[in-house]
Amino acid sequence: MHVETLQLQDFRNYREASVDLARGPNLFVGRNGQGKTNLVEAVGYLSSLGSHRVPTDAALVRQGCDSAVIRARLAHEDRSILAEVQINRTGANRAQVNRAAIRPRELPRYCTSVLFAPEDLALVRGEPAGRRRMLDELLVLIAPRMQAVLADYDRTLRQRNTLLKTARATGARGGQLATLDVWDDRLIALGSEIIAARDHLTRRMAPYVTDAYTTVAGEAHSASIGGVLSVAGPDPEDAAPTDAPAQDGGVPVTVSWAAEAFRASLERRRRDELDRGLTLVGPHRDDVLFQLNGLPARGYASHGESWSFALAIKLAAAAVLRAESQLGDPILVLDDVFAELDELRRERLAGAVAGYEQVLITAAVLGDVPDPLVAHTVAIEAGRIVGAPERLP
Repeated sequence: MHVETLQLQDFRNYREASVDLARGPNLFVGRNGQGKTNLVEAVGYLSSLGSHRVPTDAALVRQGCDSAVIRARLAHEDRSILAEVQINRTGANRAQVNRAAIRPRELPRYCTSVLFAPEDLALVRGEPAGRRRMLDELLVLIAPRMQAVLADYDRTLRQRNTLLKTARATGARGGQLATLDVWDDRLIALGSEIIAARDHLTRRMAPYVTDAYTTVAGEAHSASIGGVLSVAGPDPEDAAPTDAPAQDGGVPVTVSWAAEAFRASLERRRRDELDRGLTLVGPHRDDVLFQLNGLPARGYASHGESWSFALAIKLAAAAVLRAESQLGDPILVLDDVFAELDELRRERLAGAVAGYEQVLITAAVLGDVPDPLVAHTVAIEAGRIVGAPERLP
């Protein structure tokens, strides 16, 4: 799929903006702070209902305004739709497809994108929560029904944690905790589905990660990815970056196996949970282990290796979506990526993304971007689209 036209109103630093986009590569170029990333952030919002830079929607609304509007004409094969979302500073957001109202959470069904930005280095070097979020966002794009499963799990988890905190404060024991068993059943039913779905997705991504790392880095390193489950061993949230073992790569996780292991783990950790007032096992405590030549990338990879690994993860996500999404190719977004790469890796990355239906790129320096990616270039200045810049020889 691809974006034919993108329009913004009171979004970030744009009072109004309208830009026609082409199939293939589209480059937004301009000095830092002019609004390049804001444009691709708007496309990413349509597919994720969130920003890769800020945790709340309020920051997306232009200062002094009550709401912002993102409007995009999306095309896939012979079908074209108009998708719109109004982001309100206060109150619920609103969305439309072809001028008919829909629930905002339905927007990702019409738009898929994969974004890589400097912040994604945290996928390799950061905490487990970021890696879980990456998998869950991809799960929802592939299977939208998982959004409801994830939301129900979060609500159940909050209820169970509230009960555990109350029990800790009051010293409740025995029969007084009968209600906890009810929440256990609900947590296990939802959580085991999430665990199995993440495992399936991780296994689908694994060969793409290996291939993408070799493509980007151009080196004979063995890059791998595997799940680390709190129901199967030590708590990944408590383990050191180099300690947590990955789940057995040869045995796919089923819902029934996950449910049995989840229940056994809850029983085993019941005393610890009552002491801490916190649910200590489940998909909210799991991790994803990235390994390079058999060693955890989080603890051992250099800056350049970590950067290449993060790129490989996003390229793998795009490859999975290309294979499984009904919308075909995702829109691939590369936000300020090329400045961090040497010339050879820039060329390799350009080759890796060349076959996608649409690629959106931002760069502060036009010369940082390989020639094959600059055919459709737009210059950005102070929240205004000012035309195409000249490329120096």
